[in-house]
Amino acid sequence: MSLEARLEKYCLISATSGREGPMIRQIKDDLGAFTKDVTVDSVGNVMARINAATATEESVMVFAHTDQLGMVITKIEDTGFVRVVRLGGVPERVLPGSVVHILVRGDRVVIGVMGTPPHHLTPEAMKYQVPTIDKAYIDVGADSAADVAALGIEVGQHVAYEPRFERLSNNRVAGTSVDDRGGCAVLIELAERFSQNPPAVNVVLVGSVQEEFNLRGAMLAAEKIKPVAAISLDLVAAGDTPEMGTPNGIEVGKGPVMGLYSFHGRGTLNGVIPHPGLVDMTEKAAAKGKIPLQKHATVGLLTDASYVQLVNGGTPSIDLCWPTRYTHTGVEMCSLDDLHGLATLAGDIVAAFPAHWDSTRS
Repeated sequence: MSLEARLEKYCLISATSGREGPMIRQIKDDLGAFTKDVTVDSVGNVMARINAATATEESVMVFAHTDQLGMVITKIEDTGFVRVVRLGGVPERVLPGSVVHILVRGDRVVIGVMGTPPHHLTPEAMKYQVPTIDKAYIDVGADSAADVAALGIEVGQHVAYEPRFERLSNNRVAGTSVDDRGGCAVLIELAERFSQNPPAVNVVLVGSVQEEFNLRGAMLAAEKIKPVAAISLDLVAAGDTPEMGTPNGIEVGKGPVMGLYSFHGRGTLNGVIPHPGLVDMTEKAAAKGKIPLQKHATVGLLTDASYVQLVNGGTPSIDLCWPTRYTHTGVEMCSLDDLHGLATLAGDIVAAFPAHWDSTRS
């Protein structure tokens, strides 16, 4: 199966943070086609191990998160409207009028619409305001709380964007949860490559959980694997649309990206400055493979690597990315060329990784 076909398959699966079951099952099966050593831990991390060409204790962990952001139901009104809170960084400005899937028991889906005042009756002062999440509601066509209950909808259930996948020009696609289903598709590409040509170190490919909620799933996997190095595969926001003016210099279609600095700036106050040794390996692999390599230093971004780097006394970590437009909306857009470049780059880094690496900083 091609990378594009895998990406489409993954984008059409709804699997929110903490409810990643459908993606866990799918990626476990897909990784299992290339190695029999696939396990799932108690939180849902899928870990596939491919042994080195020659026996060694050292492993490199490559990971991408299986979950997507969404919403959680907090209240059902007597009138049948459903109230929600954000699960991850959902941009409230894209919600009004959008179609959503409520994930109910038995793997069933109930379709709803995010309510918005009719344009004709909206006061002028409200037409240019973005309602905050406490004002948001879902209309499932119900007239009462009893109608909602009859549909199987309950407080605590998750809500996801309506899944879709569209092919655009210039080998670009737009889909739901390209973040981080693109990284998951690359994981399978790496599994196929290393099953045929094992590197000098063991490789553990991880589909992690709950990145969009609290960035803790990959950290728990790293505590168990104890890798000598960790590589995160996740998107980076492209700044090349008309209103942005490329604030971080990242453009779609210009190749994969190495993260040199990330800082969330809110809440966790965490980020990643990658290990210099991994930066050197990345630059050498890109130069040798003639892979165009973009570099980013961005405030407002955060990945699982920010916590993976803190376990086991310090795990050398780096973010490898692909540029994506319209992040955290229901139709994130990227270039398949950039994803292919990322798969090649990550594969070449691991393929050249030494059997025994001294990561001591000097």
